[in-house]
Amino acid sequence: MKEPEPLQQIDRTYVRFRGRKLSYFSGCDYFRLASHPRVLAALRRGLKRCGLSVSASRLTTGNHRLYAELEQELAGFMGAESALVVPSGYLSNLAAAQALAGTFSHALIDERAHPSLSDAAGMLECPVLRFAHRDPEDVGRAVHRCGPQARVILLTDGMFSHDGSVAPLAEYLRALPTDARMLVDDAHGAGVLGRTGKGSLEHAGVSRLRVVQTITLSKAFGVYGGAILGSTSIRRRAIERSRLLIGSTPLPLPLVSAALQSVQILRADRTLRRRMGENIAYVRSELGRRGRPVAENPGPIVALMPGKRRAAQALNRSLLRSGIYPPYIRYPGGPDGGYFRFVISSEHTRAQLDRLVKGLTRLR
Repeated sequence: MKEPEPLQQIDRTYVRFRGRKLSYFSGCDYFRLASHPRVLAALRRGLKRCGLSVSASRLTTGNHRLYAELEQELAGFMGAESALVVPSGYLSNLAAAQALAGTFSHALIDERAHPSLSDAAGMLECPVLRFAHRDPEDVGRAVHRCGPQARVILLTDGMFSHDGSVAPLAEYLRALPTDARMLVDDAHGAGVLGRTGKGSLEHAGVSRLRVVQTITLSKAFGVYGGAILGSTSIRRRAIERSRLLIGSTPLPLPLVSAALQSVQILRADRTLRRRMGENIAYVRSELGRRGRPVAENPGPIVALMPGKRRAAQALNRSLLRSGIYPPYIRYPGGPDGGYFRFVISSEHTRAQLDRLVKGLTRLR
């Protein structure tokens, strides 16, 4: 994977690239909370009051009341019995797997799952079977191959970052044995999906009884860190059994302070999700009207696969002429040759959206 050129973010929806100010339709900061004035003020307060780091494992002398406050806020917002904050979103899946290791006879994982879930599956101490992407029928076939006495756990993203599609969680639960569990990486769904932002579980209308949900604080929440959401027993097992938690320094306290503010904003201001929904609906409608229809996925992502290198280069030039940074990426889960991934945030203006539509439809 080639290292990309550096970008300088200059306000909430623009970047500076090669000396030009360009509209930014990329990344995963879905509500642009990373640059929200109240979140930044909370970060500065946390730094002034608490310093930068506790410099010790949370399970030795590095615990702090702010961690418990953030966990309480997250559990309340997400509708979970408990939450456990971990140093990053990637590590949330690994820590959850260490807590669950030895419990299951087989693990089933979506073939396009995030790499952190693939790493987590290897920690479960059982055989791992891959199933076809977002395919409940293939899950049923995989369950059958495991045998009648199998103890199964299924691992999947909640919302897939490459195109904004969601996992059919309700269908998975119907295909799984009644004692099976699911580990759902909701890094991209948390805060975005569902009537109140509780993520892919709320979107699918499924109970939490058989689900462990992991999230990151660096996407919709705009900060950093991760969390495991589930029962109090899962939290306790993670504290007792996860080497990642036992042996690592926890999230820096200024980031905890910022994350607390971010969760409170998302919990109180439902206009953020409404504006994001209106913006993505407008872009999809305009693209369809101009002859470039895109998939109607629940997430705020428009994915375009140009197919040929010459087409990708032409689209790249068209976007630059429209004043838009061209987000051509190569990332696990997306096409091997790369693709354009556009994120429509709650904070983009109508003028920016119109320029995006123009840049995407100037060429066929």
